[in-house]
Amino acid sequence: MDKKLLYKMLAIGLMTILLLIPLGLIEDQIRARSNRQNEVQQNIANSAAGAQTLSGPVIALRYHEAVEPEVSKDPESGRLIRTPRYVVKTRLLPPETLNISGEAKVEARNRGIYQARLFHLNLQAAGRFVIAPLGGEAGAISNVEATLILGLSDPRGVDSDPEVSINGQRRRFASPSGKTKSDAELPMPQLSIALGSIDPAQGATFNFSFPLQLTGTERFAIAPSGEANSVQLKSDWRHPNFGGRFLPRERQISADGFSAHWEISHLARNFANTLNPASGEVLSVDFVDPVNVYLQAERAIKYGILFVALTFAGFFLTEILRRSPIHPMQYLLVGLALAIFFLLLIALSEHLPFVVSYGLSSAACILLIGTYLAGALGGTRQGFAFAGGLTGLYGVLYGVLLSEDNALLMGAILLFLALATTMLATRRLDWYRIGASLNPTVE
Repeated sequence: MDKKLLYKMLAIGLMTILLLIPLGLIEDQIRARSNRQNEVQQNIANSAAGAQTLSGPVIALRYHEAVEPEVSKDPESGRLIRTPRYVVKTRLLPPETLNISGEAKVEARNRGIYQARLFHLNLQAAGRFVIAPLGGEAGAISNVEATLILGLSDPRGVDSDPEVSINGQRRRFASPSGKTKSDAELPMPQLSIALGSIDPAQGATFNFSFPLQLTGTERFAIAPSGEANSVQLKSDWRHPNFGGRFLPRERQISADGFSAHWEISHLARNFANTLNPASGEVLSVDFVDPVNVYLQAERAIKYGILFVALTFAGFFLTEILRRSPIHPMQYLLVGLALAIFFLLLIALSEHLPFVVSYGLSSAACILLIGTYLAGALGGTRQGFAFAGGLTGLYGVLYGVLLSEDNALLMGAILLFLALATTMLATRRLDWYRIGASLNPTVE
């Protein structure tokens, strides 16, 4: 192979590698802006309320259970003395039925150009507890006290003091409390209502209902603690993400929002895990951003080096097929213009819809490169031919960004077409004899 051709190919490869530096700097900037967005969301959550997880309600039974008595000997009479002993135990009981329905309205809170989404949820919960007679010998269990407990990950989001109906009587929740030694089975802040004493030989039944106005950030989850759980949620948000261990049985998503219905039995859930939402035994709705501009821009820039390589390959083919030498500096300037596209994209998308930002950024770069190449290659036709090729590349990239599941397929097809085009265009080319024509002024 001619040395001049080899040197030119090495120079193009070196410039391609050098362009990784500005692309990397732009990617760092995108990542920094994304981190700043997350910080703002966290700050707003700290000021209002964070992601909310509802666990319960459940009933905590605290009681004394007789154990083996303490036996001692009277030193005077020598008689054995049996002293009764009791241990305090706690048992958490699920509701027999639990019905929850609610409607959420989503609000955007802005700090500068960044924003977070708060949801305001009007919730209605109702159900029934059936406490069977406690087992054991007569007198073995005594002093049974029942407490209704509702776990809530961030009680700051409770917007009102709801009235709770229990067997037709109006009650109110006590002030939120954190985890204590006596309620260690529910490792989260909680609201509670004392239900009073229960006869261990007869058991008890409690019918309950209460409203709950709740504010949170980004995500709402429910731990289905009941034996039979029915949950219905609806909202004006059009982009829900249903997650957790349980997907809705029915759901509808439209331009007006979404509605979803869950039916979960005790056979499908683990009661112990529902008491600890960190176990993931929840159903959840994330009020996600339909277009995360930072994620989209970060995905786009990962294809930046592919853009540069394909554009340089087109230049090189032009040199070979048309015997039109292109200076390495021209390669570099066009490569920098391609890199600037990604910086324009993230800068504009913070103020405009992503599709508009993408269109403006790509149009500006295509027009700049096309105009430059029209002069550099000595012909408007060649300049606009390259501009047309770049338009196709930007169109393919946008398709990749919209269809994440097909990104690999589309990228593979693009590379195959680029390689096929190069091979077909140079299939009759004598590579040993083209080196001298690339730099005709050099002897």
